[in-house]
Amino acid sequence: MAASVFCCLRCCRDGGTGHIPLKEMPAVQLDTQHMGIWGIGVATQKVNLNQIPLGRDVHSLVMRSDGALYHNSEEKNRLPANSLPQEGDVVGITYDHVELNVYLNGKNMHCPASGIRGTVYPVVYVDDSAILDCQFSEFYHTPPPGFEKILFEQQIF
Repeated sequence: MAASVFCCLRCCRDGGTGHIPLKEMPAVQLDTQHMGIWGIGVATQKVNLNQIPLGRDVHSLVMRSDGALYHNSEEKNRLPANSLPQEGDVVGITYDHVELNVYLNGKNMHCPASGIRGTVYPVVYVDDSAILDCQFSEFYHTPPPGFEKILFEQQIF
C-alpha cells in the first residue's frame, strides 16, 4: 500500500528533508519565487543539512541554483547555459532509484545524474534570501509517463 502526500512547502530558510523513504520520486516541482542560493534533489538520512550547498558528499545528489548537478563533490551534469532557472520558473525532478532528471517549465533538460546509493528522501535547501514553493502532487506541469506523485516505501513486517 502506498501513501501519498500533498505538501506546498514554502522554504525560506535552511534546508529540510522528507521523513519517509521514497519508493520513487516522480515530480517534485518548485516555483522559484525569489532567487538566491538553493538546491533540490535526494539525500540519505546521513546528510548534513547544516553544510550547504549539498552534493559535497555521498549522502546527497542535488541540482544547485547555478544549474549544476552534484554528488560527492563531483559535477555530474549541468543544465544548458541558456536554460538556467529564473525567478518564477518551475523546476521539476524525477528520480527512479538510478537517475535524477531535471525539468524546466515542464521541458526535460536531458541532463541526468546518478551515483547516490541507499534509501533516499527528498531534500530542498535555501540560503541568501531564496524562496521556493514546493509541490509534491497537483503539479503545475504534467509529470513524464510512469511518474506520479511521491510514493513512499513501507515496511510490511
